Amino acid sequence: MDFNEAIKQFSKRVGALKETIKTEEATKMSLIVPIFQLLGYDVFNPLEFCPEYTADVGIKKGEKVDYAILEDGKPSILIECKSCTEQLDKHSSQLFRYFGTTPAKFGILTNGIIYRFFTDLEEANKMDLIPFLEIDITNIKDASINEIKKFCKDSFDKDKIFSTAEELKYSGLIKDYLSKELDNPSEDFVKHVLYYIYDGQRTQKVIEKYQPLVKKAFNAFINDIVNQKIASALSKDEVENDASENEEVVEPHSKIVTTEEELEAFYIIRGILAEVVPVEDIVHRDTESYFGILYKDNNRKPICRINLDKKNKQLFIPDENKKFERIYIDSLNELYKYKKQLEEVVKRYTE
Repeated sequence: MDFNEAIKQFSKRVGALKETIKTEEATKMSLIVPIFQLLGYDVFNPLEFCPEYTADVGIKKGEKVDYAILEDGKPSILIECKSCTEQLDKHSSQLFRYFGTTPAKFGILTNGIIYRFFTDLEEANKMDLIPFLEIDITNIKDASINEIKKFCKDSFDKDKIFSTAEELKYSGLIKDYLSKELDNPSEDFVKHVLYYIYDGQRTQKVIEKYQPLVKKAFNAFINDIVNQKIASALSKDEVENDASENEEVVEPHSKIVTTEEELEAFYIIRGILAEVVPVEDIVHRDTESYFGILYKDNNRKPICRINLDKKNKQLFIPDENKKFERIYIDSLNELYKYKKQLEEVVKRYTE
């Protein structure tokens, strides 16, 4: 089993166990130590994976960090653990104190579910207050697996990781900021946009008037980018194959016509699910009564159905019993609101 598959299986295990674990020690043994074992470390060798590593802080002696990964007897990674029942926000200061007293280049704060990775980008030998990487092990993405893999014992290169940490940190912060503005544009963001498009005075009343329009335009812009990226990734042969597959299920003289709007909806759904499964596993099949989107072109694995022919556009999402919930939508942009539900449908077919 390769590393990617092993991490994905471990992710499912953590999801199944987390509600039954109530203490810090149980969290360490069941959720935290196993992942470092997957990373290739000998967790039973204190010369490599040292529990209760002493990190004296100033006049305080005997301060201990939960684990330290050692290289030539010196710590390269410090790991501070908390119970999976605890939030991490109030605990980074403890790791911050340990970090400056050791030669470790990285610190990890975790409750067995969330892993926060720290280093010293802002000031040498002083741990940043903001992690350069945060991963939810129960909702692991391929991009996150690639970052975790860099900490594998066999491929660990602290200089290489440090060189990419700044980009990871700030790209993550930028994405978080844009995500919040996409969902609910702030007054400052709207004012910034209006600076370039509105000649009048940007009063409070004007800002409030244009907030909904900025949100709508922002969503439409993201929609256009997603469609362009997916369309460019599809080769001509793949498009022809999709078309030929549809032709095979269409009877002669059929009145079925796949519209551009239906294809746009298909590409949006593909984009929504691109983080969960390969895009080529998402296919469409048109019928006289609805436009269907399937997982691996399997009629028994419907992802959703769409009906755009009527005055009121409709999205149908199947539950665990394949019963479809009808959802009315005003525009295709609203498909993004159902990302979580669509992902849950696909995960049922992949688990």
